[in-house]
Amino acid sequence: MADSFSHVLLTPDEMARADHAAIAAGVPGVELMAAAGQAVADAIQARWLVGTVLVLCGPGNNGGDGFVVARRLLAEGWRVRVALLGELGNLQGDAAWHAHQWRNEIHALDPRLLDGVDLVVDALFGAGLSRDVDGLAAEILGEVAKRNLPVCAVDVPSGLDGATGQVRGMAVKAALTVTFFRKKPGHLLLPGRELCGEIVLADIGFPATVQQTVDARTFENAPALWSARLLRPNADMHKYKRGHVLVNGGANMTGAARLAALGAARIGAGLVTIATPPQAWAVYAAAMTSVMVEALPGDDLAPALIDKRRNALVLGPGAGVTEQTKRNVLAAAATGRALVLDADALSVFADQPSTLFSALRGPCVLTPHDGEFARLFSISGDKLSRARSAAQRSGTVVVLKGADTVVAEPGGRAVLNANAPAWLATGGSGDVLAGMVAGLLAQGVPVFEAACAAVWMHGEAANLAGPGLISEDLPSLLPQVLRQFYVG
Repeated sequence: MADSFSHVLLTPDEMARADHAAIAAGVPGVELMAAAGQAVADAIQARWLVGTVLVLCGPGNNGGDGFVVARRLLAEGWRVRVALLGELGNLQGDAAWHAHQWRNEIHALDPRLLDGVDLVVDALFGAGLSRDVDGLAAEILGEVAKRNLPVCAVDVPSGLDGATGQVRGMAVKAALTVTFFRKKPGHLLLPGRELCGEIVLADIGFPATVQQTVDARTFENAPALWSARLLRPNADMHKYKRGHVLVNGGANMTGAARLAALGAARIGAGLVTIATPPQAWAVYAAAMTSVMVEALPGDDLAPALIDKRRNALVLGPGAGVTEQTKRNVLAAAATGRALVLDADALSVFADQPSTLFSALRGPCVLTPHDGEFARLFSISGDKLSRARSAAQRSGTVVVLKGADTVVAEPGGRAVLNANAPAWLATGGSGDVLAGMVAGLLAQGVPVFEAACAAVWMHGEAANLAGPGLISEDLPSLLPQVLRQFYVG
């Protein structure tokens, strides 16, 4: 994966280390806090008319940012009220210094302060909150939600865990969240992403050397991470150089394998073949033109695996949860070729996942949704940690699908995807994705990058389609997505 630090996601602990590294490099913490508060004030000024604002300040550095915001907005003509959770004398360090620069009244938290307010600045708790929000903080945040007041959150909405995207006790949806240096996983993982509203990432003056102190393992999915690994067309290119994808077509639910085959073909595989039981051959053959259809002698996929030029295999879409599906997966795994397993190819191993994992010989991508994931892995926790654990346990790249898809590889790297629109949640879209991953694998794209690229392109195609998308639309939109990488 290309080194693209701008797409790094930092956990709260990693962000704390980055803070310390910036200070060690010579940037005073008080200046970083001043820059953070100024960035929040600037973002507010760009989005709201001058009015009355209540700044809710917490007992830590997030509260210190809030005091800076209050001073900057007051200077711009806002009518500013400041409320502090706890005692002023208990503030420490940079937060205490900035709090003492506020020369006006500091109120105790009280829901009555919300009367007549046009905007609330939530600077109570940052991304590293270690306990549930309760007491006075929960009371006033609950009143903010009840009154449906617009909120600008500093770093994250209070109560949102920056590492997991989960809510600690409670959190109020923000219209705007301003965060600093790098986003956190919680900004992208659900429900965090929905709670953050618009996210502004502000540069507050971290030295470039800080990058060298952070061992980045989590990224926001973007072309900068994988576009250099895509196969570049050239004058001597021919179809076999672009690879040959073999899709195992089921006998009954034939649409799933067809969608996978079209996804593989449209993303650039040179050849695509659907191998199907003989009773379904006519159905597939009548529907496909550029995709070849091969009748198996029975339900056994093994004869179709003899041709080694078929270098990427897709099993599972529409296959059925049967013993034959299990045998076909094991036969495909034994070839050591690039393998994408989805749907029934995963569910069929629910009772014996170790049998599947121990059989794998080559690069493999598993593409489960949450239900399939739960059947195959007995892993609890947040989505990012579950995907990472599953990748390590299975020795594969795991694409844990959803509106906040996570792609994880056994070595610990993970990518969070955030470009998929809500209308991508439609039957068959996952089958297209499985084919897209295989199509990139067939072209020689490394396994982790192939999965990340396919997930991102899948989301971009859905954005091009807009509301009303059905899964058949996705393959035909891929040329528009690919054009940005291959034309001009």
